[in-house]
Amino acid sequence: MRSDPERVVDEDDDEVSPIEEVRLTVSNTDDPTQPLWTFRTWFLGLLSCSLLSFLNPILTYRSATLVVNQISNLVITFPLGHFMAAVLPTTKFTIPGFGSRSFSFNPGPFNMKEHVLIAMFANAGSAFGARSPFVVYMVNIIKVFYKRNISFTTSWLLILTTQVLFSSLPLPSSSYTLINFI
Repeated sequence: MRSDPERVVDEDDDEVSPIEEVRLTVSNTDDPTQPLWTFRTWFLGLLSCSLLSFLNPILTYRSATLVVNQISNLVITFPLGHFMAAVLPTTKFTIPGFGSRSFSFNPGPFNMKEHVLIAMFANAGSAFGARSPFVVYMVNIIKVFYKRNISFTTSWLLILTTQVLFSSLPLPSSSYTLINFI
């Protein structure tokens, strides 16, 4: 191990980040008492995932494309999480069939773990940089230019099939795309 005069390190050097910005902002310790899978996490996470997965493909059809990314989601959901923590009731409910387990809409203050999970939900809905699957454009071209009517079930199965098929192919490099492959 190298000695660095600016860096003070404990015996547990494995858990200390070598990047100074990370050391200054992220704690090494974890508080296991903080609630994780709360109602706020699920509500804001599913809402942000569904909004991003709906808004970004729709907004790509504008002449001046507008993109709603994960950073804007982080900025919006942080005050919403704190607002929900202040407004939601703290009453505990027991669900029949789950024994003595209790459930609360508001288990405590909004924390960083919930915010990170909401960001992960939003990342799943952002469609890898605000792009929808290529086959969605193909379905639109068939409907608009060829004036053919495709049912929702057929187009959904086509999209699902191509996504599963081409995501399971072992490509030699990450620079390959569907266009390069065909």
